Amino acid sequence: MPKLQFEKMKLEDAEEIISWRYEEPYQIYNNESTPELIQEMLNNYYTVYGDEKQIIGFFCAGNSAQVPNDFYSYSESYLDIGIGMRPELTNKGLGTEFFSFVLDSMNQIFGDVELRLTVTSFNQRARRLYRKFGFSEDVIFIKGSTEFIIMNNGTLNYRERTI
Repeated sequence: MPKLQFEKMKLEDAEEIISWRYEEPYQIYNNESTPELIQEMLNNYYTVYGDEKQIIGFFCAGNSAQVPNDFYSYSESYLDIGIGMRPELTNKGLGTEFFSFVLDSMNQIFGDVELRLTVTSFNQRARRLYRKFGFSEDVIFIKGSTEFIIMNNGTLNYRERTI
């Protein structure tokens, strides 16, 4: 993977990311462009770039990383994080380097905080990656027909854990 860098998301990045299409069963991560989504991305998301400013993925924090639901109440004791990688780069062994970069970037922005993320239960490859970085599965809830798992790491100081 090329040397990575991040910046606050720009309009052209948000528009490109919204156009990404994931194959089954990951199509749940596809987005439709709305003015509200664009504004949320511009306010709360960061773009991860590789060589020649190619967009590799993105990350976000706070409410933008939460999955609204009627069963689980997100406490403020954790910082919620969300990530996404360009569809054609997924499942190629790049997740460890990408997620490590995201965690380092989050540490630069927010300091040493406890993190939480929400992932679909069927997304085994993401769950394996998150466990590799010390996240553990905490709570399961269902929204619509999709089961989600809340995972947390207790602290952003993941380097103390075995990777």
